[in-house]
Amino acid sequence: MSGVNEIRSAFLNYFAKNGHEIVPSSPLVPRNDPTLMFTNAGMVQFKNVFTGLEKRAYQRATTSQKCVRAGGKHNDLDNVGYTARHHTFFEMLGNFSFGDYFKDRAIELAWNLITKDYGLPKDRLMVTVYSEDDEAFGLWKKIAGLPDSRIVRIPTSDNFWQMGDTGPCGPCSEIFYDHGEHIPGGPPGSADADGDRFIEIWNLVFMQYEQVAGGVRNALPRPSIDTGMGLERIAAVLQGKHDNYDIDLFSSLIRTIADLTSVDADGPHKASHRVIADHLRASSFLIADGVLPSNEGRGYVLRRIMRRAMRHAQLLGAREPLMHRLVWALVREMGQAYPELVRAEALIEETLRLEETRFRKTLERGLSILDEETKSLGKGARLKGETAFTLYDTYGFPLDLTQDALRPRGIDVDLDGFNAAMERQRAKARASWAGSGEAAAEAIWFPLRERLGATEFLGYETESAEGVVSALVKDGNDVDSLATGERGVVILNQTPFYGESGGQVGDTGVLSAEGVRFRVTDTQKKAGDLFVHIGEVERGTLTLGIPLSLEVDHARRTSIRANHSATHLLHEALRQVLGDHIAQRGSLVAPDRLRFDFAHTKPITADELRTIEDIANDVVLENEPVTTRSMAVDDARASGARALFGEKYGDEVRVVSMGKGSGNTLGWSIELCGGTHVRRTGDIGLISILAESAVSSGVRRIEALTARAARQHANATIQTARASAAELRTTLDDMPTRIAALMEDRKKLERELSEAKKKLAMGGGAASGGTDGVSKVGDVQLLARKVEGIEMKDLKSLADDGKKKLGSGVIAIVNVGEDGKAGVVVGVTPDLTARYSAVDLVRVASEALGGKGGGGRPDMAQAGGPDGSKADAALEAIAAAIGA
Repeated sequence: MSGVNEIRSAFLNYFAKNGHEIVPSSPLVPRNDPTLMFTNAGMVQFKNVFTGLEKRAYQRATTSQKCVRAGGKHNDLDNVGYTARHHTFFEMLGNFSFGDYFKDRAIELAWNLITKDYGLPKDRLMVTVYSEDDEAFGLWKKIAGLPDSRIVRIPTSDNFWQMGDTGPCGPCSEIFYDHGEHIPGGPPGSADADGDRFIEIWNLVFMQYEQVAGGVRNALPRPSIDTGMGLERIAAVLQGKHDNYDIDLFSSLIRTIADLTSVDADGPHKASHRVIADHLRASSFLIADGVLPSNEGRGYVLRRIMRRAMRHAQLLGAREPLMHRLVWALVREMGQAYPELVRAEALIEETLRLEETRFRKTLERGLSILDEETKSLGKGARLKGETAFTLYDTYGFPLDLTQDALRPRGIDVDLDGFNAAMERQRAKARASWAGSGEAAAEAIWFPLRERLGATEFLGYETESAEGVVSALVKDGNDVDSLATGERGVVILNQTPFYGESGGQVGDTGVLSAEGVRFRVTDTQKKAGDLFVHIGEVERGTLTLGIPLSLEVDHARRTSIRANHSATHLLHEALRQVLGDHIAQRGSLVAPDRLRFDFAHTKPITADELRTIEDIANDVVLENEPVTTRSMAVDDARASGARALFGEKYGDEVRVVSMGKGSGNTLGWSIELCGGTHVRRTGDIGLISILAESAVSSGVRRIEALTARAARQHANATIQTARASAAELRTTLDDMPTRIAALMEDRKKLERELSEAKKKLAMGGGAASGGTDGVSKVGDVQLLARKVEGIEMKDLKSLADDGKKKLGSGVIAIVNVGEDGKAGVVVGVTPDLTARYSAVDLVRVASEALGGKGGGGRPDMAQAGGPDGSKADAALEAIAAAIGA
């Protein structure tokens, strides 16, 4: 047993045989400890178990935990590559007891593993105990048979572990391995303890007290065990190496780097090979766990790690991007133990390639300026802070990279000058923002953003986490607390709640702690990337600095994700059916529906809508993974990614791809998007287009439903159709034929009714004159009638019939509608149009009805008026005009 994979498996299997549950490593982004940037120890995922907030189905556990120490309190970045045991990424082997066994069993298990299963010689081992822990001292003598001289009492905090200022704590016992007299250094506790001869390989924490306020420690009713052994360190010991970078895992990675660069791994560039190998692991595992390079928070730490490795690739003379070409070697070494590497291999490669391609341009510009500015500086000199800031602000050259590039020459950076330049930029930004026209009520957000920094968004990977209250706002003012019943805003250091943007509505949910509950009714983004949780305190008092459990409304978020992903598929389907001119002009992604506005000049036909819906649903049925990548905005656009209307993009963007791409390897639908999406297209379930309409000139709108809402709508539609079929006494299949027959019957009846009304209208009494409605006005025959319920088109038909009946004369018909208004038609036979114009006569009638004007031809004209009660007066006015 010598390989890293064998050592890891042997450890886990050993503890499994001794009643421990093998628990998979938790992600590198901790979900239950908001004080940590990254998971940095094996106990992080069990924190709430140790404190009693969470119960598990087991009392013993063992893990090989992924850890990163490259930011915040635990930052080993600058040492990596130059020492034997510093890493940004490492694996922590551990065994845990949650109130089950304690010191005696923990010591026995540890000693038997390293001396029997691992076969380490006992004479090379020594241990430390906390100076006051006589119990542990006695147990090591009894179980391991170690003499007093090899059990060292340590009085400092190095051998007393605490979770925080309060909470579980207890003494530690560390196991050291002696690498031999040929290596400088003394045993732990000695003046030469900092040497490399005696190396700590395992730390056993005996969690037996609870630290309470005032310095008091109370004994825990169920003391627990938490241990941690660095896999890389124990592998070095078992493989007979003093240097972690000489173990099989790193040797394989470094050999691959040497092959690709043709640079000797043990020559002058030895440190560069080590930096690249270490940072490849950290970068790949962070990307696999959902972290993408950015300019804030965890993404910024990832970018620093990546760019430091890429800088060393440049020092090795790599002319093309190197990091992404190493991923296969890492997956070969660690993919079996960590399948997330295999699943994310393509994403890791693409992210590293794009970042390195972009960074090479930054590096070239930055190094050129750096060389020019420092050509006159010697060892011990300092680069002006203003220059370092210009490199950072204008050319995207991180401060730590500038320091790293100058370190071999012994040149430092004027940090005070750098910080002063940074503050001047912030002041300028404040002044610019103050004049941007924002409402006075919004004035609080920018200072808060500047003071607190960006909110770390965890919502791409999880819907639950923990966060610390960074600020509270009530009625536009920064406050220290919010009491029960008070509405306000909570700002956290990190959150899984999505802040409204890009058309996607903000999340809702609950923030809680013991005795405290805050109902989030909306989440907004202010000052760019400050997430504000709006709502009301339902219980207790919310105060600054307290940790809260954060729970997004899962069902609501699930619906929102489905609707957001559906808008992407509809966008691409619209483009394929209607043309490349289709461009988004707005959207709404809510839990109950989606709305998508796009540029198009004419209505979409029913056939086109059906095709669009079918295309989008075909991609849904593919059930392909939805992938995300972080890319430079120019590279993203060049790859075919579509930008969303109205969105502002920084230099780095998130690219969301869906479906099987034919001409594009990234996918079928590729868009720049910061929203949350389904894991696979099949999670959308179904896309159902409800309506298509005009929004404004040249802009159309589609409204649609997805998933459960679409299914419910479809079911309701079917129920309506079935009820209609039953009412029509037919089947669903025959219903269209039945409806068509009924419509034809209706048209026939309407025609018959119209004819009957016309006959009835023309068969009634006259307004004046003879019994058939015809009178003589001078030498002109006048057929004048008042009718009701006749449509205007039928009035003209009646007038034509009247002209035929008279042969020579004038026909005047006034129709009174149900609304009391009147319409009038006048017809003049051809032989009289030289004497009388139908237009003149109809205007006389219109005036009598309270109207104005009228129009038509000399032989036929029509008009109207608001007062139907004057119908007889209108007919009399026509008669008078004829006789005048």
